[in-house]
This record gives sequence, C-alpha cells and structure tokens, in this order.
Amino acid sequence: MKDKTIDYALRATWQAVARMYNEEASKYEATMATGFALLSIDKEKGTSSTALGPKMGMEATSLTRTLKSMEEKGLIIRKKNPNDGRGVIIHLTPFGQEKRDLSKSTVVRFNETIKDVVSPEKLQHFMEVAEIINDLISDKKIFLEQELQKK
Repeated sequence: MKDKTIDYALRATWQAVARMYNEEASKYEATMATGFALLSIDKEKGTSSTALGPKMGMEATSLTRTLKSMEEKGLIIRKKNPNDGRGVIIHLTPFGQEKRDLSKSTVVRFNETIKDVVSPEKLQHFMEVAEIINDLISDKKIFLEQELQKK
C-alpha cells in the first residue's frame, strides 16, 4: 500500500514526525501540542486564545485541555484582553519562554537534519507538492465532482 497511495505516504510520515516530537517532548514532561502552542504564542504581546486555535489548526476542546495543562505547569498565564473584556490573551511566563526556546531549537534541528540529507531541489518540489495538495483540499477540488454528480 505504501508504494501506491499519496495519502499513505503523508499519513505515515506525519505519524512518524509526531511520534518523534512526542518522544523528544516527553523527556521534558511535555507533548508536541505543548511545544507547538509555545511556538504559536507571540513572545512579546501574547496571543488571544481565539486566534490560537486556528493558528495551530487545533479544535477548541483540545486547545482548552492543552492550555489548562500549560497553565498548571507554569508555562503560560492568561490576562484579560484590554480591547475586549470578554477575551483572553495568553502570555508566556519566563519558564514558558525557556521551554519555547527549547521547542524552537528542536524544530530547527529537525529541519537542519532534513536539509543536510535532502537536496534543495527535492525540498522545493516537496513544498510545491504539499502546497498543491493543500490548495486542492481547501478549494474543495478533490471531491467536488462527486458532489456535483449527486445533485
């Protein structure tokens, strides 16, 4: 199957990457989601909780659970949004900033390792193909024909 379908290659690769990041994060009593959240929060101004979910591509329930865990570990603090009293801005604590730097170095190391092994031309092709796949999905061009036939 792995030689026959594009989705298999994408899924298997993403699962391997996620497993690798989670194994690395577990050394620091964290998860890949925590690391990704730390990297998604603006280190100076903070980030509104409503902007964080879409930025991370995470469902509200999962994000709430991740933020609660991060707050309990002292990585973030929540402050009222000065522009909208109903909203909350998520800020990194000094400990959160430290862990953010660690997350960033982990991601940089992953990218540098891949770039050391894969030629710039192949990486460019990979990025182009990934962008095409994302565009086809977001423009609903993969199953659109089937939807039109149903009508």
